[in-house]
Amino acid sequence: MLKAAVSWRVRHRAGRRLPGAAGGGGAARGRSVRVRAARGRPVRARGRVCAAVAVLTAGLLAFHRAVPNSVGRLGSLLEVFLPWLGLVVVALFGVALLRRSATALVALLLPAAAWTYQFGGLFLPGGKPAGHDLVVVQHNVSDENPDPAGTARALAEAGPDLIALQELVPPALPVYERTLAAAYPYHAVRGTVGLWSKHPLTGVRPLDIKPQGVPGPWNRGMRVVVHTPRGEIAAYVAHLPSVRVRASGLASSPRDESAGLLGRAVAAEEVGAVVLLGDLNGTVDDRGLAPLTSLMNTAERGFAFSFPAAFPVARIDQVMARAATVDHIRALPTTGSDHLPVAARITLRPPA
Repeated sequence: MLKAAVSWRVRHRAGRRLPGAAGGGGAARGRSVRVRAARGRPVRARGRVCAAVAVLTAGLLAFHRAVPNSVGRLGSLLEVFLPWLGLVVVALFGVALLRRSATALVALLLPAAAWTYQFGGLFLPGGKPAGHDLVVVQHNVSDENPDPAGTARALAEAGPDLIALQELVPPALPVYERTLAAAYPYHAVRGTVGLWSKHPLTGVRPLDIKPQGVPGPWNRGMRVVVHTPRGEIAAYVAHLPSVRVRASGLASSPRDESAGLLGRAVAAEEVGAVVLLGDLNGTVDDRGLAPLTSLMNTAERGFAFSFPAAFPVARIDQVMARAATVDHIRALPTTGSDHLPVAARITLRPPA
C-alpha cells in the first residue's frame, strides 16, 4: 500500500515535470527569440537617432535664419560656425556606416545637400585674372604686433593694389609708412585704420560708426576715393567692435549697431563702385552683418578663415564690394598678428 502510494506520487510528480520540461524548452526558445529581437532594437534605435540628428542638421543649415536671436543671440552664434556643421555630417556618416543603418544614410543626404548648396561653391577654383581686376589685402595687424616691418613686407609681397590695415597704433604707424612707401606712394590714415594704395587717393574722411556707450575717442572707420585705371572706387576701411561668447550667449550688440551705421554710410555713397575692407568681427553668414551683406557682394570662392591665427575657425576679416565682384579670397601666411591677412581679387565693371 505504501509502495503503491509512493509510486503514484513519483509518477504524478514526474508527469507534472515532463509537460513542464517540454513547456520550459519552448519558453527558452521564446526567450532566445525575444533576446535576439531586443538586441536588434538598439541598432535600429541608433539608426533612428542618427537620422533624426541628420534631419536637424539639415534644418539648421537651410533655415538658420529661423533660429531666434532674442535669447543670447543664438542665431548669430550658430551662423558664426555654420560651415563647421559639415563636420557633423561627416561624423554622422561614420556612425551610419558603423551601425549599417540604411535609414541614417538616406537621411544624411539632406544635410549633405544643404551644406553643399551653401558652401560647396567656395571650393571651386577661381577664374583667370582679367585686365580690370583689383587685388586687395585686408589685415588687422594687432596693436601688440612685435614686428610691424616684417608684417608690412609680407603684405607687400602679395602684390596688391590696396592694403587696408586696422589696429594701427602710434608707435608702429611710422614703421608701416616707411616700409610701404616705395611700393605704395599713396596712403591715408584716420584713427586706427589706414589704406595704402598704388593709385591716387582723394576725398578722405572719417566715418562715424561709433556705437552708443563707448567712452572716449573711437576712430575706427574711414572712407576714401581710389582713382584706378578703370575708374573711381569708394574704399571703406572699418574695424567693428569685438564680440564675446559668454555663458549667456553671444555679446554682439555694439558690433551690430556699428554695422548698421556703416551700412547706412555705404547706402548713401554716391560713387557707384564701393569696396569695403575691414575686421568686421563677424562672418558673412552672421545676421549681425546683414546691413552690409544685404548691400554688397561677398566672396564667391574661397573660405579664408582668418581668426585666430594659431587655429583659424572663422573669417571675420572681410572684403565686400558693390557694383563689382569679389571673385576669390584666400588667407595669407601668418604675421605678428593674432589675425591672418586675407587677399581678394575684385573684378570691376568696365566704366560706362
